[in-house]
Amino acid sequence: MDIAWAFTGAGHFLKESAELLGQFGSRFGIDVYLSRAAAEVLKMYDFTAHIRECARSVSVESGYSFPATSKFSVGRYSALLMAPATGNTVAKCVSGIADSLVSCMFAQAGKCRVPIYVLPTDISAEMESVAPNGNRVMIYPRPVDLELTRRIAAMEGVVVFSSPEALRSWFEKMSGKL
Repeated sequence: MDIAWAFTGAGHFLKESAELLGQFGSRFGIDVYLSRAAAEVLKMYDFTAHIRECARSVSVESGYSFPATSKFSVGRYSALLMAPATGNTVAKCVSGIADSLVSCMFAQAGKCRVPIYVLPTDISAEMESVAPNGNRVMIYPRPVDLELTRRIAAMEGVVVFSSPEALRSWFEKMSGKL
């Protein structure tokens, strides 16, 4: 199973996502795609080297066109995984805006009926997160953010994970099918 894994500029769930890539990257053919913001945030959290070690390939958003999206049209990927997905990316996807690498990947995967899996950062009204310096902080997604998470979950062909543990369970289930 070949997976296109898109990281967005989220710090929330970044450590858990990176750990899952480390745990399951060798079992699947995983190509990682980084938004510009994701590349910056990975540096802040010191995960860049880890991501590069665990993925089959890593591509960083550049330019104004996104040739990687054509890989969905030719059947290169069995799934698109967006984890972690920022509220901004979720809002774009729900609104049909495809003006960045990750939002274009979402649009193209949907048009090609490639299953899309999303771990959004805004899943609860109150959550504990970890800042780049390691401090624990509380975050409080706005009602609009939580509504957008509900709306992306209702989209055809999209599965939303309610936690990193749910994503881990999906990987474990998929590992059994290999």
